[in-house]
Amino acid sequence: MTLTSAYLLVSHGSRDPRPQIALERLSYLVQQHLQTTCLQGMSNRKNTRSAVLSPVSPMFVETASLELADLSLAERIQQFAEKACTVGINCLKIVPLFLLPGIHVREDIPREVAIAQQALGNIIELELCPHLGSYEGLINILSCQFSSHPQDARMIIAHGSRRPGGNQSVEMIASCLNATVAYWSIAPSLQDQIYALVKQENKSITVVPYFLFTGGITSIIEQQVHQLQQSLPNIEIKLGNPLGATSELAKLMVEEITR
Repeated sequence: MTLTSAYLLVSHGSRDPRPQIALERLSYLVQQHLQTTCLQGMSNRKNTRSAVLSPVSPMFVETASLELADLSLAERIQQFAEKACTVGINCLKIVPLFLLPGIHVREDIPREVAIAQQALGNIIELELCPHLGSYEGLINILSCQFSSHPQDARMIIAHGSRRPGGNQSVEMIASCLNATVAYWSIAPSLQDQIYALVKQENKSITVVPYFLFTGGITSIIEQQVHQLQQSLPNIEIKLGNPLGATSELAKLMVEEITR
């Protein structure tokens, strides 16, 4: 089976080195799952002798940042696309690793892709994939964190968006998981929602950060949970983990981007 697409995983970008390290790890895991998919596709062909396997090398899955990078996203797309063309790749899929459909997903990334496509002409097709937060399978990944231990109440804390409808996907996920929602940048806050749950006589609360990787914000959330735990000694507050660079997430991504 010949590989005809390359994949560029696009994150927001951060001055904290931890998200970039995790992004590279996720890129590697996506690459591994893509190779498994290629091998399975080859084995399922009736005439395997005529199939040509193109191994998924690291160059077919790379990373980029929308902000805080040496190159603009359009320049980075163009750079990777030109390299992919040299080995016969005819499509570059851009995968936005954003959980909320805010201005970056709706305006900034599409604009950069359009600029890159204009510069590249018709030598390669650029395909902008749906953003990570639209993947239905994320509910199952989050559910595993809640099901790993019992609790009286569940909470998801997300960054939050001020755009109309920007938090709808988070609220839908929370509803499916029977969880309360708190936000980092808008109301209701983590503290307000914790106190509201305590007022409802919940004694054990699990909080799961709806963030992609550990970074500056999740570290502050961890500190806030610790402070709340100290001020509420009779309440058990468990803090889960961001989605992270896991095999489960990489597998979900491959299922989505290879459709």
